[in-house]
Amino acid sequence: MTSLSGAEARRYGTVFDEVADEYDRTRPMYPDALVDRACEVAGLGSGDPVLEIGCGTGQLTRSLVARGLRVTAVEPGGNLLRLAGQNLAGAGPGTGAGSAEFVNARFEDAALPSGYFRAAFSASALHWVDPAVGWRKIADVLTAGGTLALLSYFGVDEPRSRDDQDAMLAAMAKVAPDVAAGWPTYRDIDGTLEGVERRSGNVSEVWAWLGSYDMAQDAAARLFGDVQVALVPKLVKQTGSELDATFRTMSYYARLSPAQREALTQECEAIYVRLGRPIRASVVTALVTARRT
Repeated sequence: MTSLSGAEARRYGTVFDEVADEYDRTRPMYPDALVDRACEVAGLGSGDPVLEIGCGTGQLTRSLVARGLRVTAVEPGGNLLRLAGQNLAGAGPGTGAGSAEFVNARFEDAALPSGYFRAAFSASALHWVDPAVGWRKIADVLTAGGTLALLSYFGVDEPRSRDDQDAMLAAMAKVAPDVAAGWPTYRDIDGTLEGVERRSGNVSEVWAWLGSYDMAQDAAARLFGDVQVALVPKLVKQTGSELDATFRTMSYYARLSPAQREALTQECEAIYVRLGRPIRASVVTALVTARRT
């Protein structure tokens, strides 16, 4: 196995469709405080049209519809979209102020109206879009002054979970050293905010740095301004099987052999048994907003 980056790595975004049911059970919703913050920054009101890029099984979509927004949700995975439709049953167009319309396509290929959406949301998905296309297309579909709102969970470094997180990374290094070598960097909250501030002139650089993504584009600095960030920290506690279930919904998992997958399952359980308590992981949910210039 070798380390992947760029277009080759982005092809692994399709693996989520293969584990759609597990993804739907395992992946969490996004904090209401951050969804409210995004709507406030964008000046959204009931009935406003918004775009969601990569809706998955609808974790964020449900929150947007609940706030009365008319969501056009683009998702290339057919299995993911089937579950999103089930989760949003009764929220189709014309059913009230809040509704969801689904488009089964890659964002790069989706036919979308120019200058129409008041905001474009993407939760844990934009790094799967070709950045040479994505930033410009988002700007094109937004109204003048429209808002881009990006959300995702990122690991952070803090004392109460550091040993557990080191143990998890050591287990990954034992099972799949190339995956461990490319693991995102964990920073403390202050370091995270300082890094965002240094890159605040370009929203693509902010998002690339937060998630160790290969998606920064110089053009994004000309397309978007007024970059803002908000963070909500959380301490996650999981059993060995719960941690393993989370790993199974990550894109790198498709690169593991059956033997490596079984070994990772055993390593997760071994950490849990050795600790004699739930395994701790510190994360922040990050919201980054930027305004179409």
